[in-house]
Amino acid sequence: MKVVLVATGDIALPTWHWLKNSRHDILALVTQPDKPAGRKMQLTAPAVKKEALASGVPVLQPESLRARAAIDQVAALAPDLIVVMAYGQILTERFLQIAPVGCINLHASLLPRYRGASCIQAALDAGDAQTGITVMHMVKKLDAGDVICQKKMPLDGSETAGQLHDALAELAPQALAEAMDLLEQGKAPRTPQDEALSSYVGKLLREDGRIDWSMPARALERRIRAYDPWPGTYSHHHQGGRLKIFPPVQVIDTADLAPGQVRIEGKTLWVGCGEGALALSQLQAEGGKRMAAIDYARGQREAWHFVIEPTD
Repeated sequence: MKVVLVATGDIALPTWHWLKNSRHDILALVTQPDKPAGRKMQLTAPAVKKEALASGVPVLQPESLRARAAIDQVAALAPDLIVVMAYGQILTERFLQIAPVGCINLHASLLPRYRGASCIQAALDAGDAQTGITVMHMVKKLDAGDVICQKKMPLDGSETAGQLHDALAELAPQALAEAMDLLEQGKAPRTPQDEALSSYVGKLLREDGRIDWSMPARALERRIRAYDPWPGTYSHHHQGGRLKIFPPVQVIDTADLAPGQVRIEGKTLWVGCGEGALALSQLQAEGGKRMAAIDYARGQREAWHFVIEPTD
């Protein structure tokens, strides 16, 4: 089939590589415009764009795919199928009707659970036993289209969002290969999503990583993993300094520490939670280097504790 890939995020890179090496013909990559990144805010191209250019595949970077000119430009390529993954814009009904075989989306959750932008973090934060990739027929409503197929993977309770992102990226080509075979054969299912089971998770902001020590230790352990590397987790000690917190952390279910209270036991820094306590492994102060939590604690000249900052 003749395919247009619409993608921006790094999670789409293995899918790009599979498509490029498959029997299908990639007519073009549609991706977001280059954006400033890094401390120097240098204009940076999406990694998938760099791959496409290196392969000699045309790249389109419209400011908006809602614009008529951009839609016409894609339509002029006459694709059989449009594949979307981690693009970052809402697509119009007119765009969705371009390709005769359809417009399909690869989504990093087991829909209808976790529609929206932070589905990877949500699965870890909730302590789900599994997650996966869903391939669906696209409709105007966000992540609500009929399901073609799903590829599932178990979660063992140790993954960070960064690790799960990479694992799902590698799983996505398997899901796409199955879906495209079904579409070519005219046997692609249209399994409606159960709206009663749907949930929406929006884009996470840096402020969402603030730790509320009144939460149970097990819930905080999941969140610290779920929010690594983005948006990251942090807390303030009573003198006002902001400390970034990194996984892994260890949970103890019973502890005689008040929420936010710290204690050094041997080579371990414990922090009290609403239920139980956490042993922190690594911290980073503002303007400082990432270091072992116990080394940071031993470097403090007076007793200190974390501030209780309830999240919304």
